[in-house]
Amino acid sequence: MRKLALSDEILLTIEKPARYIGNEVNAAMKDMDAVDVTFAMCFPDVYEIGMSHLGIQILYDMFNRREDVYCDRVYSPWTDLDKIMREKDIPLFAVESQAPVKNFDFLGITIQYEMCYTNILQILDLSKIPLLAKDRTEDDPIVIGGGPCTYNPEPIADFFDLFYIGEGETQYYPLIDLYKEHKKSGGSRIEFLEKAAELPGMYVPSFYETEYNEDGTIKRFYKTNPHAKDRIVKELVMDMDDTYYPEKPVVPFIKATQDRVVLEIQRGCIRGCRFCQAGMIYRPVRERSLEFLKERARTMLKNTGHEEISLSSLSSSDYSELKELVTFLIEEFKDQKINISLPSLRIDAFSLDVMGKVQDIRKSSLTFAPEAGSQRLRDVINKGLTEEVILEGAGMAFEGGWNRVKLYFMLGLPTETEEDMRGIAELSDKIARRYYEIPKDQRNGKVQIVASSSFFVPKPFTPFQWAKMCTKEEYLDRARIVNHACREQLNHKSIKYNWHEADVTVLEGVLARGDRRIAPVILKAYEKGCLYDAWSETFRNDLWMEAFEECGVSIAFYNNRERDVDEILPWDFIDTGVTKEFLKREWKNAREGKVTPNCRQRCSGCGVMRFEGGICIESKN
Repeated sequence: MRKLALSDEILLTIEKPARYIGNEVNAAMKDMDAVDVTFAMCFPDVYEIGMSHLGIQILYDMFNRREDVYCDRVYSPWTDLDKIMREKDIPLFAVESQAPVKNFDFLGITIQYEMCYTNILQILDLSKIPLLAKDRTEDDPIVIGGGPCTYNPEPIADFFDLFYIGEGETQYYPLIDLYKEHKKSGGSRIEFLEKAAELPGMYVPSFYETEYNEDGTIKRFYKTNPHAKDRIVKELVMDMDDTYYPEKPVVPFIKATQDRVVLEIQRGCIRGCRFCQAGMIYRPVRERSLEFLKERARTMLKNTGHEEISLSSLSSSDYSELKELVTFLIEEFKDQKINISLPSLRIDAFSLDVMGKVQDIRKSSLTFAPEAGSQRLRDVINKGLTEEVILEGAGMAFEGGWNRVKLYFMLGLPTETEEDMRGIAELSDKIARRYYEIPKDQRNGKVQIVASSSFFVPKPFTPFQWAKMCTKEEYLDRARIVNHACREQLNHKSIKYNWHEADVTVLEGVLARGDRRIAPVILKAYEKGCLYDAWSETFRNDLWMEAFEECGVSIAFYNNRERDVDEILPWDFIDTGVTKEFLKREWKNAREGKVTPNCRQRCSGCGVMRFEGGICIESKN
């Protein structure tokens, strides 16, 4: 019987003790002393969020297929346990083995969003691993980061030994083999990092330095170790069938955010929205075959007992065999009453027909993401969605029995005017009017329109990476304009308007496009008590502002200026396949309101064709 890291006495005093006890269905159990390499896979947020992440499920399964490797999981302790662990000096432990994280060979941290950066420091701190990579010794794990935020790793570079840029299925086995040999030969930490730096996709931040101009911009970014590469090219899986995918995902004891089987149908997106980082960094589009997905659907549902299956993709409607896949799922599992979740769908006749079969229309709402209120601004962001298509989709939905619609917009987009802002309210009203065109006896009660605005954050490797951000006050002023305009509409009683927190957006902007001078600010904020910044109930903007002031770092420098297209950006040493010249062209097209066709309509020469796969190959034929 394993000895739990937490006593029964402690477990009884904290919220949701099942977050920390392990032993879930399909979890891997191995003798840590009987393997060559141990890997603690960390999601730096609460258990329910981390357990919903497909990437960790894939890597956890992939690592544990090897007899010489043991992979365990680590999540951020919630604030109640965090306090107890500090008071009682309990080191952070992995969920399944209950072994201290510090005893593992690797601590791998997936970094999915910028607002988890102080949680990364919590993980290191509670594990008794030095927060700064330069202070670690031979007795500390190799701390490696992966995930979308590593496409600009510079704000957190001081805290990591190593970053993996790209998709984890391709180079983790070679990295583990390298470490296995390194352990046998008794090499030093620095010698291992030098060997790792030569692997594709691997970035060792301590092997590089940054020199700045007098105005604070980057003068040059250069390597200081001969083993380091000049450019880091992202790693990609090109054959989506001949790769790793879990057949027995771990099933949590408590309800997770995504408590279902997740079927990833494709990676990448053809749409080219100019604000969307995922749509750029995950190019080209690569589909899984229908047969692969059918087989995984059967085995994963059987091995988990889940009653819902979700199709995961940036744009599910663009999967070429979606109709065949959905038809199969409906027919195959109709007797088991399996729910089918279809996120990221365009609202058309096929989608509505499918949703009508798999959802309770009386309880469900439809989601549209126009992103901008006016057609002019939708063209600027290259949304590829017209008002006519939106109203037509809403009309079909209303005639099919739906009466609840969620609309997602962004405020603060480049070139936005007050007319664009008011367009959010006007489009909401037009959708409500479309509902009331249906004869009264055929309506399903009153229509409910919920319009929500997030605030625009420019992200690396998008055409908007050079854009200026609004200040907190400017964002809130824009939200007030929209809110007032909603009250002026004919159907204002049917429209509810919400908006995101502006101070969180401002901080996200700095962390997204910052350089190495941001690391001391993150460290100072953590020391002041910042933690779980993605959670509104724990976010402390006042402490963050104190940290910026005490470190002498200007938020305005990073957020409130338009960057010159020839300026060296902190992430320019990373090669995603999408060229800087393409992004410059798209930035110019945006300001001119020119629409770029999607990848299936015409190749726009973004640069990823050199990866030799996906629909880029189709475009050659």
